[in-house]
Amino acid sequence: MGRASARPLSRWAALVALIAGCAGPAADVPDYTGLQKWTSRAIPEARGDFQVLPDGKRAAVRYRGWTTRDFNFRTYAYDDPRAEPPIQRVTMPAGVTGDPQKGRALFLNRAKGPCTGCHLIPGDDVWPAGSVGPDQSIIGDRKLPDQYFYQLIWDPRVVFPNTSMPPWGTIGGLSSEEIVHLVAYLQTLKGPVPPEKDPDRNPFTRRRPVGFGDNLDPTNNPAVLLTDGAETLWTARGPMAKACADCHAGGVARAMRGVATRYPKFVKAYRRVMSVEDFLAVHAPETTGRPLPAESTDNLRLTMLVKRASNGLPVNVDTSSIEARAALARGKATFYKRVGERNHACADCHTPEKGANKFLGGRLLGDVTAGLTKHFPLWRTVEADVWGMRKRFQWCMTPLGMNMLASDSIEYAELELYLTTFDNGKPLSVPGMRH
Repeated sequence: MGRASARPLSRWAALVALIAGCAGPAADVPDYTGLQKWTSRAIPEARGDFQVLPDGKRAAVRYRGWTTRDFNFRTYAYDDPRAEPPIQRVTMPAGVTGDPQKGRALFLNRAKGPCTGCHLIPGDDVWPAGSVGPDQSIIGDRKLPDQYFYQLIWDPRVVFPNTSMPPWGTIGGLSSEEIVHLVAYLQTLKGPVPPEKDPDRNPFTRRRPVGFGDNLDPTNNPAVLLTDGAETLWTARGPMAKACADCHAGGVARAMRGVATRYPKFVKAYRRVMSVEDFLAVHAPETTGRPLPAESTDNLRLTMLVKRASNGLPVNVDTSSIEARAALARGKATFYKRVGERNHACADCHTPEKGANKFLGGRLLGDVTAGLTKHFPLWRTVEADVWGMRKRFQWCMTPLGMNMLASDSIEYAELELYLTTFDNGKPLSVPGMRH
């Protein structure tokens, strides 16, 4: 779909209420059947739109440098009816001889995965290897049948129903012949394992990142200076001869103290959950005439300014009202929903029982139970730019092979609300800083 819909069907709401323990009984979930479609207020590259090319194919409109590929796989959109790919039980083809060297090249091939993003194997060229999946360095010593390996790579759900490993054959990510080569390579992985030359190559001995120090130290975090510059946005009058300061007297630090701790929240005027960024995108044009589209520079800077006024105060989003419980049910269902070409869910990377606190390649995966939202928007050192939570969501979508939704979609807002509940009681510290 080109743009995220705000039309969560009543049957969807009832279903996720049963799935999510935080939602309470299905009777607590209101009927959203009559809700109107939400029109995105985001900048063009953040809307999840598409353009039709001269050859008739669709190309995604995304941020500069991001892939424009139309993945055309299941998404988080509430009106996306596509189901998870059906499980396939297969038989290894006869008459195909596996080549271990080709198999190793496929194991390392970043265009195919790579498998080393989750699994460690021997070799100085294997860097950075991950630890989300088991160490395969001596898997050949187990003398497992070729057919077993073949099935695990084609569709591991036959053996492990709750696995995070993609069904590579079912989704068409690997051909039958390629999987045969991978099986041949895995069978060669036998001990003893050569001594490690570099402990950081091995994710099980690699040093954990130590962070970036004080988020709010302007000598470390350029976003702090950008936040200071947003004061002019607060006092500048828009086309309607009004400024934020005209309605919120006493300066932003005083007027906005404590406000951000309650977001995201259900806003009755718009009949949906909204973050600070979402609210500014509609409230600023209505009151001042100044456009503040979601993911725009002005929106992010003003959001940081508003949130900074609540730094040190504990997050306190609503989890008890009828609207909040319904939104949390949908947000939790989204968190656990498998989507995209690789059939992954947020939970596969960010829950302790799955990938959290493990390495995906060289990246240590965050733990949702420790709280992931209280520092956003933040400065991304690798991008030299400020990113909001929604752009971070969208960034996660493309490696999974899923078309992103609009940054201000209701689906992302309710997912953010669910994630923010893990930060309840923890102090805000905005803007943050991450690699």
